[in-house]
Amino acid sequence: MSDNANAPTTQWGRNPKRKVKYAAPKPVEGGGAAVGPVDDPALLANAGVIIKSERPPVAYAAPASRPHREVREPDESDFRLRDLVQHMARGLVDHPDAVDVEIVEAGERGMLELHVHPDDIGHVIGKQGRTARSLRLALDAAAGRIDRRVSLEIAD
Repeated sequence: MSDNANAPTTQWGRNPKRKVKYAAPKPVEGGGAAVGPVDDPALLANAGVIIKSERPPVAYAAPASRPHREVREPDESDFRLRDLVQHMARGLVDHPDAVDVEIVEAGERGMLELHVHPDDIGHVIGKQGRTARSLRLALDAAAGRIDRRVSLEIAD
């Protein structure tokens, strides 16, 4: 049986375990300070000084404004990239007549926006965005051949 026959028991006959909020400090080998909660009033009085330290004020520098991009008119390469996205998207959706690709920005860092029928959004995005990632990958490859970077946004 148990060593202590007078210990209180629970309904299953086991001694209830004491819940300890924290472990008692254990002495460190070599005569160092103990690790654990601090009970010394002198150390507790200086704890605010230890915890709080004065920090020098941080000089806030206003962010530099971005250089203004000039608005470019779309050229033949922009229209060819738009047609590529439109062709790929029409092969994925149930309503190919509702597919529209808009050139938001033209030039070397262009942006295209794909609009589809609301029922076909899931077809264009795919499971976990894999189809959309593939569309962007094909667009990046085609744009890279003409030394451009073009991004694709899918409008809701």
